Amino acid sequence: MSDQTTDKQPHLKRVLGRFDLVLLFVVAVFNLNVVPSIAANGGVTVWLWIISLLLFFWPQGIAVIELAHRYPGEGGVYLWAKEVFGDFHGFLSGWCYWTNNMLYVPTVMLYFVGVSVFVLGPSHAALADNKSFALTASLALLALLTILNIAGLGVGKWINNFGAIGTFIAAAVLIGLGAVIWLRFGTAITAGDFRVPANPRFVLNSFGVICFGLVGLELASVMGDEIRDPRRTLPGAVAWGGILSGALYLGATLTLLIAVGKNVNVLQGIVQAVSHMAGRVGVAWITVPFALMLSLSIAGIGSAWMGGSARIPFVAGLDSYMPSWLGKIHPRYATPYAALIVQAIVSAFLVIMNFFGAGVQETFQKLLSLAVVLQLVPFVYMFGALVRFSVIESEPRGQYSRTTMFLAGTSGLLTTILGIALAFFPSQQISSLWSYEFWMFGGTLFFIGLAVFFFFVYGRLRPRQLDSARLS
Repeated sequence: MSDQTTDKQPHLKRVLGRFDLVLLFVVAVFNLNVVPSIAANGGVTVWLWIISLLLFFWPQGIAVIELAHRYPGEGGVYLWAKEVFGDFHGFLSGWCYWTNNMLYVPTVMLYFVGVSVFVLGPSHAALADNKSFALTASLALLALLTILNIAGLGVGKWINNFGAIGTFIAAAVLIGLGAVIWLRFGTAITAGDFRVPANPRFVLNSFGVICFGLVGLELASVMGDEIRDPRRTLPGAVAWGGILSGALYLGATLTLLIAVGKNVNVLQGIVQAVSHMAGRVGVAWITVPFALMLSLSIAGIGSAWMGGSARIPFVAGLDSYMPSWLGKIHPRYATPYAALIVQAIVSAFLVIMNFFGAGVQETFQKLLSLAVVLQLVPFVYMFGALVRFSVIESEPRGQYSRTTMFLAGTSGLLTTILGIALAFFPSQQISSLWSYEFWMFGGTLFFIGLAVFFFFVYGRLRPRQLDSARLS
């Protein structure tokens, strides 16, 4: 009977190998779109990168490998928190992981528009300020990525892979030009620029954004049922993906600081920096192909996060904490198409909302900061699980020793809580402190309140409705 029941459960295809996972990690973790907003706060952010890599990123890799080993399967952060801390905590972890992407994906769409216009030539950069063009391009990309992910990871993974390749090329060009500029012309930046500023208020927000920029290693485990031989494939992929992403982040930030300084546009800054450096060394023609590669990278980022996070409502729908139709898979492509469509609709609404009210850069920062808070909530559970294992287990049952789990869990947990708290400090693009704090506190309470509603109200009413349907 149990075998028959298992056969009736929706099954997803195992199509991801180690090479696919390494590229997925790079395209998901290394996001050039967060680098300008961080580098804009000066050289002190280099130290913040190093601190975050040691205290957050390294523990994250340990947590992902340990939890994926103990609890393999579809769901990732949702499944892990549920197994370790209980059903509600699992739902809240998965909910925050999913809803953060509702805020983050629109920032990716905005960033895509800001960069892609350079493909037409630097003279067309002002098109990004045209609301009709920006809205149309953002929604078109969102629809395309949704369709490709519905067609299946066998198809969608190539967008992720091409995005990773585009990321490598874009980062190589950026860092390479920065090195040439430094060797030929030197730099105006001094050792004093790497000191903590007298007023560190704007720098504080950067720490949360840096932690946000370093998440992504857990994404493949969200797709645990779609990885070939995950216990052998995942550890090596995590290690290589982490090393490559950390090196690219440090290199890109240092390049912007050395070659351009901190006066960078948070949306178009990377391409503007490349255009400026290329002009100085006589290779201005490189701007267009660079913008093309970066646009491809951004599309890969959007695809990776859309595809990965949609697995959360898919699993929650199967568990009846959310409408059961979210747990449906496509009859032909075997993908969670209902969850992908809902996610695309909500993201499209937020993309449209970006074009009203505050300026584009301020809206970008507000969406990004709230996404930081929601994104980091699941990591509280991830690192808390390591601490719990190290305390209650006399003999470890997983990959790592009690000491390693305790050190990684404690470091990651404290760093995550600090990153969440510092995200409530405004960045320098914010014009109204009160509006920002209302958005941050109100948005956080709104999304957590929705999670409480779905779990304690909808989740408990659903079984009664099913029982009533059976009796009738």
